[in-house]
Amino acid sequence: MFDTGRDTFLKDSPEIFNRYRKSAFDDFLRLGIPDRKNEAYKYTNLEKFLNHKYDDYFFPRPEDFREAERFHCEVEDLDVWNMVLLNGFFPNGDKGLVMLPGGIWVGSMRYAVKQFPALVEKHYNRYIEDGSDGLIPLNTALASDGLFIYAPKNTVYTKPIQIVNLLHSDKDIFVQDRNLVVVEEGAQLSLLSCDHAISPQRFLTNTITEVYVGRNARFEIIRVQNQHNNSGKITHTFIHQERDSYASSNNISLHGGLVRNATWHHLGGENSETHSYGLFLADKEQHIANFVKVDHTAPNCNSTQLFKGVLDDNSSGAFNGRIMVHKDAQKTNAYQSNNNIILSETARMDTKPQLEIYADDVKCSHGATVGQLDENALFYLRSRGIDAREARLMLMFGFAHEVIQNIPIEALRERIDDLVHKRLRGELSRCASCAVQCN
Repeated sequence: MFDTGRDTFLKDSPEIFNRYRKSAFDDFLRLGIPDRKNEAYKYTNLEKFLNHKYDDYFFPRPEDFREAERFHCEVEDLDVWNMVLLNGFFPNGDKGLVMLPGGIWVGSMRYAVKQFPALVEKHYNRYIEDGSDGLIPLNTALASDGLFIYAPKNTVYTKPIQIVNLLHSDKDIFVQDRNLVVVEEGAQLSLLSCDHAISPQRFLTNTITEVYVGRNARFEIIRVQNQHNNSGKITHTFIHQERDSYASSNNISLHGGLVRNATWHHLGGENSETHSYGLFLADKEQHIANFVKVDHTAPNCNSTQLFKGVLDDNSSGAFNGRIMVHKDAQKTNAYQSNNNIILSETARMDTKPQLEIYADDVKCSHGATVGQLDENALFYLRSRGIDAREARLMLMFGFAHEVIQNIPIEALRERIDDLVHKRLRGELSRCASCAVQCN
């Protein structure tokens, strides 16, 4: 793919992207596609989606954006500033960035290189970790566009920014998008990312998002994934924090044939705080995995990981969470929890919580559970006149809501509650705003 479209690809691509492509592609050839010998992918088999012939998709055609223009978010009363990406590209991305009220810039990565060259130079490809995952250099070698957000020093935009990532094509395509978010000192930013596939073709998306959170800055990202069973979504999110900063990530995976979210939180400054949440609901043959690493490198920092899964039918899930406390990270306070409910005899969940501590004055804990619904709680509800099905649904919803309640946007929190209700009842047989029937 890289060689066949190389000339056009390099000609129309920003120089800073091209600077890393050759070495990144060499790294990909050396590392290859991650398999189960790679510890981070031990419980995730990518073969079903990667062993497939995808058509080249380096740049969009103008007609490709027609579906994006017609898309409508179904969340009522969601007070956000909205943008749509189609197959990893912005409509009219060559017409410049948009400055929101308060001075925050949003737009295409391709244009950001022209408008803020020094800023992109400073942060692009700076926070990448994991030298054993070949999909990361593959993105660096092939990505052509993506999301750029810049919150200058002390800027505050009270409304969240919503990015709707749409997949639509008459061919099977492999999408590589690259995102950069820079939140400078004292700035505040909330980002809502929604993933939808709106045509029945086979899709695979490999996304990298780099986030810089400056001193005393605040950043939140909420990712809602609701794609059909022919869609595979692989995300790599790298969040680098300076001192006195706050960051949180929340991955809500409602539907998708293959979903793997990998999040790295790097606490690089004293008194920084981070929270990582995740919830997934899986059935049929779906596989959903979460990989999280929190890297404590400075003293007096706090981190929390809370991930939950509900699995039915022949679905499978995986959690691989790691807390790394370096020698100088004294007074660290870190907590990790992964809890899962299995609803069928054929569903499978693999979990691997990890602590690696090199400091001696810390408070760290971790735990994981995989089991069925609490029979005592079911009996209690049944004894109050609630039928068996409703009792099960109430327990499952209460289990899931512990993650949902951490969504700070009230209208979105209520919408996710509603979608989870429908998903648990088996009523969400197709994705929102999607004509694809998932069997």
